[in-house]
Amino acid sequence: RGRGRGRGRGGRACGATCAAEGGLARRLSSAERPKRPLTAYFRFVSERQGPLRRQHPEMSNTELVKKLAGDWRELPASQKQVYEEARKADWRTYEEQLAAYKAQLTPAQAAALKEERRKRLAKRRSFRKKRELTVLGKPKRPRSGFNIFVSENFQKSVGVSPAAKLKQLFETWQNLPSSEKQPYLQLAEDDKIRYENEIKSWEAKMAELGRQDLIRSKEQQPKKKTAETVQEADRAKAPLRGKKAILKLKKSEE
Repeated sequence: RGRGRGRGRGGRACGATCAAEGGLARRLSSAERPKRPLTAYFRFVSERQGPLRRQHPEMSNTELVKKLAGDWRELPASQKQVYEEARKADWRTYEEQLAAYKAQLTPAQAAALKEERRKRLAKRRSFRKKRELTVLGKPKRPRSGFNIFVSENFQKSVGVSPAAKLKQLFETWQNLPSSEKQPYLQLAEDDKIRYENEIKSWEAKMAELGRQDLIRSKEQQPKKKTAETVQEADRAKAPLRGKKAILKLKKSEE
């Protein structure tokens, strides 16, 4: 019993310590971690942006960026070298400060910061990927019968918050007779056909552009299904989609 109580006290102490270290890791990552020095180009932009803005207040941000990029391209190599040397000097200082910063971290803090960085980079890659696909005009994925039902009934549904409305619609969908679900399931099937036609055309264009990395493999391409199989699959996935949608809304509200 004594050992058990000891482990309990140790566990509580460890929990408090770990929580404190986790909080400290977050504070260190946001406040004390040395900032990477600017590249030669961004040093040039930072130096010239203010004067150029005052000289041409009528310029939009896009026009301003294009003008600065053009000025940088036309800048003689000898003048670019000045910005590059400044970057190198700041980089040496940065490396020294970063080494000192890392030396003060506990193993738990270092691990927490590493995981934080991994998540941040993954989120950034995901955002860039989505933005690229949007620019390339990738067709929107097909909606499920439940998604279509929600879009048609969301505004008039009862609930104090979006999450509450979605929960109520999910319960309504679950209890909806098959005959009333059928129109939504048919619209979902039509949308799948629309998507398959559009995605095939889009993938053909990507192949012409040499972007085979954006084309689905044969394993990823959907197999032909009967109408009954589609309806059964939609009914099976509806609860999961509903729960995911509710969780997303709750996170957005937080």
